[in-house]
Amino acid sequence: MSERALDLDGFSDLIERPHGGLRREAEERRARTGLPEGALGKLDELGEWLSAAQSRVPVQPVSRPRLVVFAGDHGVAELGVSSRPAGAGAALVREALDGRSPAAVLARRFDVPVRVVDMSLDCALDELPAEVTRHRVRRSSGRLDVADALTPQEAEEAFRAGMAVADEEADAGTDLVVLGDLSVGGTTAAGTLIAALCGTDASVVTGRGGGGIDDLAWMRKCAAIRDGLRRARPVLGDQLELLATVGGADLTAITGFLLQSAVRRTPVLLDGVVSAACALVGQRVAFRAPDWWLAGQASGEPAQGKALDRLAMDPLLEQDVAVGGGTGALLALPLVRAAAALAAELPVADGGQPGEGPDASSDDGPGADAYDAT
Repeated sequence: MSERALDLDGFSDLIERPHGGLRREAEERRARTGLPEGALGKLDELGEWLSAAQSRVPVQPVSRPRLVVFAGDHGVAELGVSSRPAGAGAALVREALDGRSPAAVLARRFDVPVRVVDMSLDCALDELPAEVTRHRVRRSSGRLDVADALTPQEAEEAFRAGMAVADEEADAGTDLVVLGDLSVGGTTAAGTLIAALCGTDASVVTGRGGGGIDDLAWMRKCAAIRDGLRRARPVLGDQLELLATVGGADLTAITGFLLQSAVRRTPVLLDGVVSAACALVGQRVAFRAPDWWLAGQASGEPAQGKALDRLAMDPLLEQDVAVGGGTGALLALPLVRAAAALAAELPVADGGQPGEGPDASSDDGPGADAYDAT
C-alpha cells in the first residue's frame, strides 16, 4: 500500500482503559447496599463497567443513547451469497428511515434516536436524504473474491468518516452508542476478516446471514470467503490495507468509528457479526480499545462466535437475532439501563441517598480530545 497520512499506530497511545480505580470503588459501593454478593448476577458487572467508562461513582443513568447504523452494498453479493439481490441495501435503509425495520420498531419503543450513515450503497445520492449520504465513499464496494473492495484512498476516506461520526456523537453528548449495520454481502466480508484474523478456514466462519440462505447459496458464500481469504492473508500486517482488500467502505468506517469512540471514551454496544469483525480489526490496532465495547447479543453466526471468543467478550443476550440494523444490540439496551439504574439508585448502608456519591468525572481525562490520525 502506498504511503498515506493516516497513521493507525497513534490509537494505541491515545486509548486508555476505563478507570479501573473507579470500578473498584463502584464494587465497594455495591457491597454496602446489603444485598448478598452475586444477587444481581451480571448486572453488578455491567454497573461497575459503566462507572469505569463514565468515570463516575455512582454511575449516571444511560439517558442519551443513539442507534448509529452504517450502511453499504458489497460487490460480492453479485455471486448470490445473500437471500437479497445485490444492491438492495438502499431498500433496507429506507425501511429503517421509515420506521418499518425491526431495529426501527425497537428504537421507537425504547425512545432511541436513529442515525443512518451511507458509506457505499448502490443507489443514486438523491434517493436518500443528504444527511444519510454525506459520508458516502463510492457506490458499492468491490468484489472481495477477485479484486480489492476499496482503493487505498477510499479506505482512508471511509476510516476517517467513521472517526468523524464518532466525534460528532461524542460532541453531541451521546452516552452510549448502539451500533448497527445494514448491507447486502456484509456478512461475507465480515466472515473473511474474521477467518483471516483468527487463522481459520472459510467453512468454519460461513453462516447463513440475516436472510437464512439455502445450501447452494451457503456454498457460494463459503467459496467467496475462501477466495477472499487468499487475498487477505498477505496483508494481515496492515489493518487499513486489510480493510481495503476485503472489508469494504461500511466495515472500514465502523472500525474507524469504534476506535475513535474509544479515544473519546464513548461506550459502544455491538450488534452482530459485522460489528464483531470490525471490533476484531480494532483490537489489532489498539489492544485496549475493546474495553470500551460490549457484545449485545449472540446472533448465531459462527464467525461472530469466533470473533467474540478472540475478543474475550461474553454477549449480554443469546437470542440468535441476525436481521442486522442494530436489532440485537437494542434488545440488550434495557439490560444496560437496568444495571445503571440499580448501581445509581440502590441506597447504601452508610446512609447515602440514591444518586449521591463522589463524582470523579473529568472533561480533560485521557482521550478526551479527538484523534486526528495525521
